[in-house]
Amino acid sequence: MLSERQQRVLRLVVEAYLESGKPVGSAAIAEREDVGCGPSTVRGELAALELAGYLTHPHTSAGRVPTDSGYRFFADALVSGGEAATPGSGEALDLSRMRREVEEALRETASALSRMTDLLAVATAPPASSARIHRVEALLLQPNVVMVVVIASNGAVTKRLFNFAKPVDPGLVEWVSSFLNERLSGLALGARMAVDRLDDSELGPAEREFLVEVRDAFSGLEEEAASDLYVEGAARLLSAEHAPDLPRVDSLMRALERRANLLQVLRSTLDERSVFMWIGGENPAPELRSVSVIGANYGLGYRNLGAVGVVGPLRMDYATAIASVREAAGELSRFFETVYDSR
Repeated sequence: MLSERQQRVLRLVVEAYLESGKPVGSAAIAEREDVGCGPSTVRGELAALELAGYLTHPHTSAGRVPTDSGYRFFADALVSGGEAATPGSGEALDLSRMRREVEEALRETASALSRMTDLLAVATAPPASSARIHRVEALLLQPNVVMVVVIASNGAVTKRLFNFAKPVDPGLVEWVSSFLNERLSGLALGARMAVDRLDDSELGPAEREFLVEVRDAFSGLEEEAASDLYVEGAARLLSAEHAPDLPRVDSLMRALERRANLLQVLRSTLDERSVFMWIGGENPAPELRSVSVIGANYGLGYRNLGAVGVVGPLRMDYATAIASVREAAGELSRFFETVYDSR
């Protein structure tokens, strides 16, 4: 357990290192008016913090730099103390104009979050397992071409085209829209009984034949509406400004290329109720252990649906990152409330 003075000294070291990127010496800390102790006392506290694993010193330098544990202590204090800064770049995220276009909202969120933090940003869509069939529409595009549109409760839309050998009766197309909604609305996307619900011995030959032709529209819906990962800002993360703080860029890029693995890692946080963080060696994916991941979940009042976050060097602006992901998650939560309320 760190004393109050050790906590103060550790916070000052991390802040100074985040700002300068240079090892922090005892003299730089002791001259601060808010420290309240002399150089010799500061040296003793720095030594104690290093022994406890919060600080280390590169090479033979007398200055200290934070370890993963030091960053973790600092970031946890920001989260628990509500000291996170306002989001960076002076940009506010507003999804109200997105209406109900889920994919567009997630992409815009990741893009805005990257601009706000100058880091790589990620956002995950709600898992398809949480979605149900909201509405089905059958549209006569041409005399012998019908499109069946399935709209899921999570905003996913799938479209299938069906070509018929002869012109289709418009009244039959209108009827099938009503029939499909009656039989399938509210059914889980991956439910095996979807096709079975289309069987009805009381239907006439024309209706039954038409249903046989279009029932493939309801196979594989879960796969097509599967959660995706939206990534924005790779160029920002790999810029010259961040390059000195990213010692293992190749491993990082491999992690980003393996989108399925990164998506799985982010999905593992769906039970988190607050900001979540993986700093350096804490990352579950080995390729990410040279960076920090700061994220937050968005969702409805009764359950989380997905996550937004940023990936950056250990020496990042944690206060801005925490505030930004909080804002992004809150905005997405408000957006999905309107999406789900309308379905």
